[in-house]
Amino acid sequence: MDSTHTTFATARADKVVRWLRAEARHARGGMLLAAALGALSGFLLVPQAWCIARAVSRVVLVQADLAEVLPWLWPLPVIFALRFTLARASEQSAMRAATQVKERVRMQLVRRLQALGPAYVRTRHSGEIVAAAVDGVEALEPYYARYLPHLALVAVVPLAILAFVYARDWISGLVLLCAVPLIPLFMVLIGGAAENLSRRQWRRLARLSAYFLDTLQGLVTLKLFNAARREAALVARLSDDYRRSTMSVLRVAFLSALALEFFSIAGIALVAVLIGFRLLYGQIGFETGFFILLLAPEFFLPWRALGAHYHARMEAMGAGERIVEVFDHPLREPAHARARPPLDRPLEIRFENVHYAYAAGRAALRGASFDLASGRVTAMVGPSGAGKSTVANVLLGFVRAQSGCVLASGHDLSLIDPDYWLTHVAWVPQRPHLFRGSILDNIRMHDETISLDRVRVAARCAHADEFIERLPAGYHTLLGERGANLAGGQVQRLALARAFLKDAPLLLMDEATAALDAPTETLVTDAIARLARGRTVLVIAHRLRTVRHADRILVMDCGQIVEHGNHDALLHAGGRYARMVRTDLNHPVTFGAGRGPLIDSTSENSEDSST
Repeated sequence: MDSTHTTFATARADKVVRWLRAEARHARGGMLLAAALGALSGFLLVPQAWCIARAVSRVVLVQADLAEVLPWLWPLPVIFALRFTLARASEQSAMRAATQVKERVRMQLVRRLQALGPAYVRTRHSGEIVAAAVDGVEALEPYYARYLPHLALVAVVPLAILAFVYARDWISGLVLLCAVPLIPLFMVLIGGAAENLSRRQWRRLARLSAYFLDTLQGLVTLKLFNAARREAALVARLSDDYRRSTMSVLRVAFLSALALEFFSIAGIALVAVLIGFRLLYGQIGFETGFFILLLAPEFFLPWRALGAHYHARMEAMGAGERIVEVFDHPLREPAHARARPPLDRPLEIRFENVHYAYAAGRAALRGASFDLASGRVTAMVGPSGAGKSTVANVLLGFVRAQSGCVLASGHDLSLIDPDYWLTHVAWVPQRPHLFRGSILDNIRMHDETISLDRVRVAARCAHADEFIERLPAGYHTLLGERGANLAGGQVQRLALARAFLKDAPLLLMDEATAALDAPTETLVTDAIARLARGRTVLVIAHRLRTVRHADRILVMDCGQIVEHGNHDALLHAGGRYARMVRTDLNHPVTFGAGRGPLIDSTSENSEDSST
């Protein structure tokens, strides 16, 4: 088991390394420029050391005055200025390249999450995704801005210095050459343990982020059940685990730095001792010995800088593992789903023997077959777990039918471009999501090509214009997260305004009048009636009194349509729907209500799990 786990961890680490290198290719120009400028700055160390050695030797050996050594001193300010300029330019180029990589990775990550859809996001902790998209991407910056440029310098600058030293004194060159292999060897030995610790640290950070975000989102519930202290204690325990993990990584990083410093100082000291003894016996000149002593510390400087930034590689490996997991997850739609056929208005939808099962073989749809007539309002009812949510998710493109087919005006939905298809669908959930920003931006979803006049017309149709105009800033009123400063009915009317503005031929609704007071429900019901005109409408219903006036009612159970017809015909048939109505009259409950957004997941709490 341990060997299998080790092999898997090694393969995963190799995949992360390949991904990091592949992303570096997209900023190759900036990386190469940073390395070239850094190498030029390093090469200037040789003339700098030579000028200093020449001037000092003249003063020590022949007691030369300032005028005599001035020709060897005046180039030094120029060299210092050039080295500073080149170093700064190298840093800026590396930082621009790292920023370019970060922007690319973050955009790829966002697009991948959008392609995977809500069904994937619902199976992951929000905190883990946020940690990967924010902290994880930010952790890549030191790797590309510092570690990789110094890795390039290590391959160039020490070799150039070694060539000059070996040409002047082969013994000192041999000492430096023998000291070099010890440094990368020790870095490799320590690096393996450091990478394992870093990956463990990132996993703990993701877990901490997930629990902390859950705690904030459920703060009201925790307070009401007097569980806030227990949850705070759990977060504190996870924080302490993360602290210990961080300290472990730092200890290994400090150990690596200590090893580099030890071998560097030992190598410099050995060169200095040998030069000192040979100076004493006249086997080497003062100028040559001093020149080599000036270059010896600079020979080890790129290695020491690389060791100082080695933790950037460890952090990038840990963060990259979480990001690569998202990229490796298979996409929900097939690659050939790119057709954009002309679709009739209103649409006619047909489910033909559709099957869909979640994880562990839990079947949500078992050969579901039905029609959504064009220009008609169809209601779908059934107990919790019947498959209603999965039907909506298939129509929204969040999941794909595993067998059977869904036809939209005669075209197979699995072959239609998902983005193109969603332009034909409007969605009004039971609990709409409002983003932090103005009411205007929330209705037009930050599409600045849509004018305020069009937004006003849509809001007026949804009976939202009246309360928006009463707000101090009108359509420019800033909303809190999830519309915290609005009432439930106001939020629902904003969602209807979005649907009016989109003007899509297919309308999906998740009981938009649930949990509203009577006056607000009247306004929302009137807005829905306007919105339904000329459109194909599917209403996922939880309260049976809201479906009485639907053109057609579909009764769903165990992933199949067991009854269909209008309200009166189904009552007269005395089947499942009639029994549900009698239960609803005697015990006013809501069927399938009380759950979250209409997005199924593979979790145990999925509405359409087998019961």
